[in-house]
Amino acid sequence: MADAIKAGRGLELRPLRLREAKALFALVDANRDRLRRWLPWPDANLTVLDSRAYILWVRAQARLGAALSFGLWWKGSLVGVAGFVWIDAANRSAAIGYWLAGEAEGQGLMTAAVSALLRHGFRTLKLNRIEIRAGVRNRRSRAIPERLGFRHEGTLRQAERLADRYVDHAVYGLLAEEWRHRQTGSPPIQ
Repeated sequence: MADAIKAGRGLELRPLRLREAKALFALVDANRDRLRRWLPWPDANLTVLDSRAYILWVRAQARLGAALSFGLWWKGSLVGVAGFVWIDAANRSAAIGYWLAGEAEGQGLMTAAVSALLRHGFRTLKLNRIEIRAGVRNRRSRAIPERLGFRHEGTLRQAERLADRYVDHAVYGLLAEEWRHRQTGSPPIQ
């Protein structure tokens, strides 16, 4: 199980605990309408028991080394979730996913959270490549990898079904070497 990660701006990423199922459900429920626009799961999380099952699942995935999920805690409250939605240890690659409560937007929190995940992924997990996918029209979500130096690698057409429609995904990737050079300010090796 991963330890808590300090992300700056008073933000802490902590592995979700079962006792936080009620807070997680309340957060999903309060943000359900805005989340369902870009995510497929909000309408499957209809009770505290559903949130509890999710926490049990992500904890099991973490024990297997297949994924790593964190609650985002800011000013003493749970404001979202971010983490590695899959980890491919053999190829040293992973994908980051995230969502944030509406009232926490515009504070730079998700940029700070993803930046902390990059540091954890490249330094601690020794990953070589980290990917982020976002709905092509989801400008707020796409702004995170763009701000953090990811390369737009392409578009997956109709990659995800959301209710009665399909959504294209913009795929972004960042390599360990690119991240290290970005941290030091030197240009990456071409």
